[in-house]
Amino acid sequence: MGKHKLILMRHAKSDWSEDAAADFDRPLAKRGRKDAPRMGRWLYEHALTPDKLVSSPARRTRETAFCVAEATGFPEKDIVWEQRVYEGSLHDLLEVIHNHGPDANILLLVAHNPGLDSLLEYLTRDQLHLSKT
Repeated sequence: MGKHKLILMRHAKSDWSEDAAADFDRPLAKRGRKDAPRMGRWLYEHALTPDKLVSSPARRTRETAFCVAEATGFPEKDIVWEQRVYEGSLHDLLEVIHNHGPDANILLLVAHNPGLDSLLEYLTRDQLHLSKT
């Protein structure tokens, strides 16, 4: 088996003006509804269609995941809604990857900041130090 790929994707631009009752229910902004399918098309055009898609169940990540799934041909019914991704800490996100990654050649994780930033820093820390020398 070849190398596994992990794609980290922050949800598309959310609408801060929306009168959502809670952060969890905040939808995508007009720009986000335009950009999310574009992100999916980019993945498809670069042969990065996921064979496993894990997403936070928050509205803006759900909307992003649905757009990306449609653009890549990923079956919407196979999206995994993982509550730990919403407001997920570094530990939570690593656990989600550990649980879902082994059976995927390309795992796409649709999530939120600041958790994604922490995860990216953690996963690239050695490479960042090497590039500074």
